[in-house]
Amino acid sequence: MTKTADLYIRVSTDEQADKGYSQRNQEEMLLRYCDFNGIAVRKVVFEDHSAKTFERPEWKQMIAEYKKKSHCVDLLLFTKWDRFSRNAPEAYNMISLLRRLDIEPCAIDQPLDLSIPENKMMLAIYLTSGEVENDRRSLNVIGGMRRAMKEGRYMGLAPVGYINRVKEDGTKYIAPKPKQAEIMKWAFDKLEEGHVNTEQIYWEAKRKGLECTKNTFWNAIRNPVYCGKIFIPAYKGEDSMLIAGLHEPLISEATFYNIQEILDGRKRIKAKEYATKIFAGVELPLRGFIKCPKCSRTLTGSTSKGRHQYYNYYHCTSKCGFRVRAEVANDLFEKELRKYIPRPEVATLYKTVVKDVSDRQNDSVHLEKTRVLRQVEEQTNRINKARELLLKGDLDALDYKQIKSSGEETINKLEAKITQYSSSIDRIEPLLDKAINALSSLGKLYRHVNVKRKREIIGSIFKEKPVFTGDGYRTGKTNEVAGVIFLVNKELDVKTKRTSLENSSLSYQVAGTGLEPVAFGL
Repeated sequence: MTKTADLYIRVSTDEQADKGYSQRNQEEMLLRYCDFNGIAVRKVVFEDHSAKTFERPEWKQMIAEYKKKSHCVDLLLFTKWDRFSRNAPEAYNMISLLRRLDIEPCAIDQPLDLSIPENKMMLAIYLTSGEVENDRRSLNVIGGMRRAMKEGRYMGLAPVGYINRVKEDGTKYIAPKPKQAEIMKWAFDKLEEGHVNTEQIYWEAKRKGLECTKNTFWNAIRNPVYCGKIFIPAYKGEDSMLIAGLHEPLISEATFYNIQEILDGRKRIKAKEYATKIFAGVELPLRGFIKCPKCSRTLTGSTSKGRHQYYNYYHCTSKCGFRVRAEVANDLFEKELRKYIPRPEVATLYKTVVKDVSDRQNDSVHLEKTRVLRQVEEQTNRINKARELLLKGDLDALDYKQIKSSGEETINKLEAKITQYSSSIDRIEPLLDKAINALSSLGKLYRHVNVKRKREIIGSIFKEKPVFTGDGYRTGKTNEVAGVIFLVNKELDVKTKRTSLENSSLSYQVAGTGLEPVAFGL
């Protein structure tokens, strides 16, 4: 009686032209075998899927057909057992299922009579050889990827803000994607400021053109790849590690770790004095910047329509009812600004005074840097001590891993701070001439720029909102450079006959600014 067979031809994408596994070659071999042995071919099933599981579209459809139509075929033919499966446990279950359906699976290049018990040993070898090959290939891929990551190369799909590139020698790398990278830089800057929550930053970034989902964005802001680091996860007893990447970072390490502390809730950000966005017209640049002389509330501004023209006023929203013509307040404010214009004859003195303040700040930075270096040394000693206890058998391996991981994470953050302190030192000198020149033309600059720029100038000089007194302004804290200039001008006005000034006495009238050098808003 002539037997009927289905021919099963499987090839995965990476095997198309390897080891003679092409679909055409398999079909020719199977048809020749059937013709030689007088076997009738019912149909040929082509599959382009991995053999790691039997969750294959064509295979599932074929088994469903066998279950509905019993005795439709006698044989299921394929070239080799690795075409049938590369997973030994699942292969045994599938063979049992086929034999229950009275269908005999058979590899024509590796024929086995499974009714003979000893042949099951050969079947195990055939099935496991494919699984071993898969496992070895997987290990080689993982090993190659980890080796490349240790060399500083980012593997896989580029994160948002980057794009995958290939060098002429075939080496793969990631490079900043122009528009997306700029948006991610903006997002990191906003995150470091800490005044807007993450979701708001994400939606604003989307409006700017960011191309990613919310979940992808949240994963991205936690990814050290943006500060030039490659994270290598733990694998087979090898601890996780951070490696310096070969790609171009979008932000500094210090910025990245500052953001992580903010996101973790370990770092609080002081609210900005002018955090609320206030819209002001060209005639009302001081709206939201000056305070009421009666109740100290912030003055708002509005325009009233008169009989022949419009009139602008700054006014208080409280019951005190204070208001003043905008033209008067604006003119008096420009007069107030002139107090902060440096005298040309003592410009060198201003630079010397500010440099003196900066030097004292740099001393503080050096002290802080020394303190951080001491902390790095303490963490290193802690890890070394834990290693010694591990070798002596006094410390469990799991505890050592936790101590080492925690210590290395702390050291990475401290080293990022050291980099930040190093970049802070002496960076004020290139800005001095620019700042003095801007201040020297402050009156002209303020008068001719648009309202947005005017408000930036006001915010850069006055740390606290000035109080309008009716005939002038009472000011609080100001920018440190502006404060020095005001004190020097005042000293010169009072003692007009003075022939020399002592720099040191003036420098001590300026309040310290902490660890950061003075930032110029002009």
